[in-house]
Amino acid sequence: MKNMTKKSTLSLALAASVLLGLGSTIPTTHAAATSSLVPAKQTLVNQFHIEKSRIGYNVKTGFVQIDGKDAFKPSTSVHGVAYAKLEVLKAVLAKLTAENKKTTFVLVHGAWADASYWTETAAELRKMGYTVYAPEYAGHGTGAKKNVTHADETKSIVDFITSKNLHDVVLLGHSFGGAIIQKTAEQVPDRIKRLVFFDAFAPLDGQSLADQLPAPVQDLFSQLRASTKDDTAPMPFPIFRDTFANTASLSMAQQLYKSAAPEPAAPLFEKLDLKKFYSLNIPKSYLYLTEDQAAPQGPYGFHPNQSSHLGVYRLIIGSGDHMTTVHTEPLQIAEKIVAAGRD
Repeated sequence: MKNMTKKSTLSLALAASVLLGLGSTIPTTHAAATSSLVPAKQTLVNQFHIEKSRIGYNVKTGFVQIDGKDAFKPSTSVHGVAYAKLEVLKAVLAKLTAENKKTTFVLVHGAWADASYWTETAAELRKMGYTVYAPEYAGHGTGAKKNVTHADETKSIVDFITSKNLHDVVLLGHSFGGAIIQKTAEQVPDRIKRLVFFDAFAPLDGQSLADQLPAPVQDLFSQLRASTKDDTAPMPFPIFRDTFANTASLSMAQQLYKSAAPEPAAPLFEKLDLKKFYSLNIPKSYLYLTEDQAAPQGPYGFHPNQSSHLGVYRLIIGSGDHMTTVHTEPLQIAEKIVAAGRD
């Protein structure tokens, strides 16, 4: 009986794989595709920019699924590839876009950055139909006063969410923004649908962001802090280039560095009371880019070191570095954010 169950499961999986063009070619039992039909999965991915991992096949109903929901039934399959009318796929996209409008993303940038970090990625998300906000927080942006606390930074995000009366928010924090969304979630947990940590720090209760870094890096930031009169930490270009923009060309890294204003230092070293955060039952995701060196790869890396602090979480993996990829490949990042934030 167990063998029969295994064979049945394998058969269903193979059928789903083949009909979406994922498996081996098999002789078709249907008529050849005509010029009025297009390969369904290829079109969804390449023309409509729906990530492959979001597309599946329901063997029982014969429908192609998007995000686990039946979306449409293919017209035919040829050599293991499902085909459908382009008009059908456009209708599916229109329905999906309308549904996307119900999802609100709030994107929180990290240290040595400002809200412009999200410009290109937010634009791609909006093209998909999502409502997207990228608020600025205390101590950042043009002319900002640097004498701020972690609580001041958090209050900026909390006030933004409440002033706009946002609910069912997918709240995403990048880098230092991870600690910001932790404290934000404590104050407005009923307004948050999911938390997404994007190559983000997730300190444990009683820890600071600085505690997440190896001792030599902590010492460096302490020295940088001590060298200033306004209690900030300027980022030296050689470090920025090798750890924040390591996949960029030199000219690109230099351009990005212009936005890396000195960071308010006090919040980086503040010990955070996170007992309430770790008692919350809010779904979490971790989005990890494999070339990100901002947290040294190895025992101090973003994943699995920081991600493991979250307990149960959804893991989404992409490629890119800490500062460059959101600008050079915003569509890829937008698709990964969607995968991390979906139900």
